[in-house]
Amino acid sequence: MGVVRGVILDESVLLTESDVDQTASTLRPGAESLTRILFLSKIHRGIAYGSGLLDDKVSILKRTADLYSLDCFALNDSGSEAGPGWSNTDDGSVIYLISNKVFSPKLSRYNWLIVVLNVGGESSCHDPNILQIESLEELPLTICRINKKLIGNNAVTVGYTMKPSRVEDFAKRGAFPLCPTQQGLMFVPLMSNLSLSSQLKDVDIVLHKATDEILSIEDNKPTFTQNMRALQKYLDQHPDICVIDPLSYVYPLLDRLEIQQVLLGLVELNTEGKCLIRGAHFSNVDNFDEFDFATGLSEARLSLPCIVKPKVACGVSDAHKMAIVFRLDDFKNLSVPLPAVIQEYVDHSSTLYKFYVLGDKIFYAVKKSIPNADILMKSSSGDELKPLLFDSLKSMPTADSITSNESIDLKLVTDAVDWLRRRLHLTIFGFDVVIQEGTHDHVIVDVNYLPSFKEVPDDIAIPALWEAIRNNFDCRVSK
Repeated sequence: MGVVRGVILDESVLLTESDVDQTASTLRPGAESLTRILFLSKIHRGIAYGSGLLDDKVSILKRTADLYSLDCFALNDSGSEAGPGWSNTDDGSVIYLISNKVFSPKLSRYNWLIVVLNVGGESSCHDPNILQIESLEELPLTICRINKKLIGNNAVTVGYTMKPSRVEDFAKRGAFPLCPTQQGLMFVPLMSNLSLSSQLKDVDIVLHKATDEILSIEDNKPTFTQNMRALQKYLDQHPDICVIDPLSYVYPLLDRLEIQQVLLGLVELNTEGKCLIRGAHFSNVDNFDEFDFATGLSEARLSLPCIVKPKVACGVSDAHKMAIVFRLDDFKNLSVPLPAVIQEYVDHSSTLYKFYVLGDKIFYAVKKSIPNADILMKSSSGDELKPLLFDSLKSMPTADSITSNESIDLKLVTDAVDWLRRRLHLTIFGFDVVIQEGTHDHVIVDVNYLPSFKEVPDDIAIPALWEAIRNNFDCRVSK
């Protein structure tokens, strides 16, 4: 039997009779979710229906097929033609999912692996050798289970959890295939409507974006969604599961003050007479009315203008509400969430270097950034320099073009990557670097976990992601 690389969904697992009108049909609960998962997983997929099916039911199937790019064809009981690309397949390389109510031994004429969905009532399938599942949501993990038996130890199942928009972004770029990658990875979503333990018993690696699951942060401690809390509890009880990356490793990146304190350690990389790599100078403030800014800024080696950021780095709605402050008086009543971090504003010729670390691979992209302070001051409306308020995810002020003549020292940044890997113990992370005019200091201004790395071409970034995940797993297993 060949590795499963295609799925055909019989009409009987997709359609169900309407509770209101017994002559009408609707999509079965979970049917749309499954077709979407198959669509995002890039597996070959199709819908089959009997040649005598009513037109309104065929219309429902064809609309679903069009929406999620499935082949849709009639299966002729009297012939062997199953539709383009489906009739001549390797033995077992295609799964045919059919309801237990309409299962027919005639399907054996095709070289397909039959899987039966039990939907209640007496089954017409009594063959103990035929796989049976209880819900549509079980199919992706069932495919992984089958492939793992065929491939052996090289096959590894990755269960991922993150917000839907992020899943869409990664999946549409081909990051989460259900068919085994060259590294033997098979990706399945961890679904909230299935038992977590039933899913994780077949999962070797958990890939998460825990910051998508934060409800609030109080007293420097994040409160996660019920699903994430359940996942963390399970992982604590099953330390043999590989996690990319453990939540305890991600915690420092949730707190801008903590990560700034971590970056202070970069001093050990610096050599006298050469340009420095460092974090930005910073101070923290709990109350804008009570803080002595003149003294506090001086002690922190800060001068105006400064950029003010919430201490909470991500996961909550106002984590990216920031301000650039030009005058001491403007700190009063500043509408940036407290506690906050006051950070050095580095003149960097509107040039930002975004670095992405995927295991032992490093990539970077050059992007337009905020203009130098003098340009911001000139563009300020009126005679008074008011604080410049913005949301860094939506409306960050950027220059019209990159104006830097500075060249980045990749050896210096690579040394910093190695240092950050050892210090943070993370597999996948990103950070932003600006080069200070005059001093040529390389200043790290932001660090984040599991970035999108959109600036790196997919045919380079996605295999690097898979390799990073696989290497982490192999290193863990070999210990």
